[in-house]
Amino acid sequence: MSITQQYLLDTYRAHSLGDTAPPAPGTHDRQVVREWRDARRFRAVLAGRPVRHRLRDALARWRRRPARPA
Repeated sequence: MSITQQYLLDTYRAHSLGDTAPPAPGTHDRQVVREWRDARRFRAVLAGRPVRHRLRDALARWRRRPARPA
């Protein structure tokens, strides 16, 4: 069963029972990722490690690399 089918089944069930409909799939994805990232950073600080910005650092390295000769 796909996520969409499960969502439609849950919506139907909620409607027939008079409950509120569940949130659509993907509604809170950004919030979940943000909270996960914040928790990782917090654990790094508690462990005495520097907080890393892996994506930002990788992009900076990519921009600084020398151009390849043609």
